[in-house]
Amino acid sequence: MEEELLSAVPCSSLAVESAIRVATAGGLYGFCTGPRDARKIGLSGVSQASYVAKSVGRFGLQCGLVSGVFTMTHCGLQRYRGKNDWVNALVGGAVAGAAVAIGTRNWTHVVATAGLVSAFSVLANCTRTEPNQH
Repeated sequence: MEEELLSAVPCSSLAVESAIRVATAGGLYGFCTGPRDARKIGLSGVSQASYVAKSVGRFGLQCGLVSGVFTMTHCGLQRYRGKNDWVNALVGGAVAGAAVAIGTRNWTHVVATAGLVSAFSVLANCTRTEPNQH
């Protein structure tokens, strides 16, 4: 029944929902680590508050971007191929990892991050599905 409901929802809607949820979690992480990092570099007062706000935005944006790109790629491949298997997670993870690492302009870093996110995506997909499906 859940598969029928998910097939009726557009991939873009799933990607936006995923990005908002994970961006919120990333923002909370930035809110927790920002003050510690600001104190570590000697900031206080308004400069510390500014640093924490930037930390919240940076982590929220990065996490939301990875989640949205992964969900959109995974969903698109699943609908195109007509299968829900580890290949969709592998490609989705590679695209999401490359999207977040492309800002470094270091191709070794882009490939490494794409591979790492891809591997974690496949592992998460395998633990989420039935044991006889992978």
